[in-house]
Amino acid sequence: MVERKKYFMDCHVAGRMYHDADEVWDELKVGTLLKLERDKENRYDPDAVAIMYEKTDEPTPYCIGYIPREENETIAAFLEMGWKDIFECRISKLNPDTHPERQIYVTIKNKRHDQ
Repeated sequence: MVERKKYFMDCHVAGRMYHDADEVWDELKVGTLLKLERDKENRYDPDAVAIMYEKTDEPTPYCIGYIPREENETIAAFLEMGWKDIFECRISKLNPDTHPERQIYVTIKNKRHDQ
């Protein structure tokens, strides 16, 4: 059987308290699908990768934070090269009772690219 997805990494969502996570907190659940977007305009990190939550009934996604700076270089490179659909990002842990920088964790997997 051919693997459809392969584990890539886990990380916390950095900058969560500075973005839109509070606006959609009640909708975020373990397993929620998120999107990774390259943020070339980020003045704090040249390899910034935003983690976005999309509501089905709203056209504008919510930025809930970023891949941590020390872990984003490889993902940023793939996104730069147009491989935006290679990753699947899902919430793996929510902990509202801890520091905001450690409240949301995600698991990122590589998806199989069939030609």
